[in-house]
Amino acid sequence: MSERRLYLLRHAKSSWKDQGLADHDRPLAGRGRRAAKAIGRHLREQGVEPELVLCSTATRARQTLEGIEPALGRGAVRVEPELYGAPPLVLLARLHEIAPSVRSVMVIGHNPGLEQLALRVARDGSRVGELAAKFPTGALATLAFGGPGWAALDCGTAELIEFIRPRDLER
Repeated sequence: MSERRLYLLRHAKSSWKDQGLADHDRPLAGRGRRAAKAIGRHLREQGVEPELVLCSTATRARQTLEGIEPALGRGAVRVEPELYGAPPLVLLARLHEIAPSVRSVMVIGHNPGLEQLALRVARDGSRVGELAAKFPTGALATLAFGGPGWAALDCGTAELIEFIRPRDLER
């Protein structure tokens, strides 16, 4: 049983400038584009290259993916409609479908689903309280767990090993 990594990335800050846009079509704000690039730098500096990236079809999620893409390496990327606004159990079910040979996955999505998923699978620890207080836009939760495959991911089976917010990366 070797360790698997799950990276949960909430899309970066979106723009509300055009009130006529559907929620799904809202783009990133300038602050969001800067945050996505900062998260991308962090990923590169930490050597994070997930084997699989699952991304919501929402414009702001896809633009967040574009912002971090230079850091991602050669992993497969799938943009999936089911991830838009998905509740935690739908996200968990999607993760359970991943082949056991895949060691690391990033999900780029939305709250409250991502935050609730992270809180569901994470064991209690000092960082969990920080995440529970607020999972802001552009934040990245990194979880590690063991087991024969992704189907082993469940309540309290993962350790929250890092929780980074865009403000933590301001230079």
